[in-house]
Amino acid sequence: MATVTFRDETATGKPLAEFALPDLPESVSARELVRLRVREEVARYNAAPSHHFRGLVKPTDAEAELNGYRMRTARRLDWEKQADAAEAAFARNGFLLLVGDRQIEDLDTRIDLITDPVVSFIKLVPLVGG
Repeated sequence: MATVTFRDETATGKPLAEFALPDLPESVSARELVRLRVREEVARYNAAPSHHFRGLVKPTDAEAELNGYRMRTARRLDWEKQADAAEAAFARNGFLLLVGDRQIEDLDTRIDLITDPVVSFIKLVPLVGG
């Protein structure tokens, strides 16, 4: 069994937040890792729902704010809907997924968690111009 560390980073590599999940298989797909991360962060939020959600993707009816999302009402989230949204965000380049020293470009890529136990997520912010 392996322990993976999920880390959020800025585009310059500065760590923002991280948490670890133990007892995972030694090899998983990138898709499974994204879904595991989302399931864990939603479970932590649902244990004590509030008006602030720190997660990979924005829940429906939430507003983006510094370091997370402002919920209109404190409510339980559906982790599967959030995980589906995360997969869709990955497909449209909403965030980068880095494992070790390589960028994952396909969610079906297998990842050896013994060799590369740190998975970094870099959210990409669209530029505003005019």
